[in-house]
Amino acid sequence: MGETATQLEPFVDPFTAAEFLSIRPRQLLQLARANILPGHPIGTGQRRVWRFRLSELAASVSGGVDYRSAVPDGHKARTKRYG
Repeated sequence: MGETATQLEPFVDPFTAAEFLSIRPRQLLQLARANILPGHPIGTGQRRVWRFRLSELAASVSGGVDYRSAVPDGHKARTKRYG
């Protein structure tokens, strides 16, 4: 099989994403839940699994991407602000 022109970037777990940003995994999850950093919750209910794309995180801390428009309507941001 040949390579496709578009390669999908793999998702990473919170530990890998936090290491990439040099922060703690718990802080990363808090920022993602508050819609301050881009993250992808998988599942429903209170115990969701979160996955991240390193390129989205890099772009968001560089100020290059408005990821909040991609947040599903059912996912409401918390009002607490960080930073």
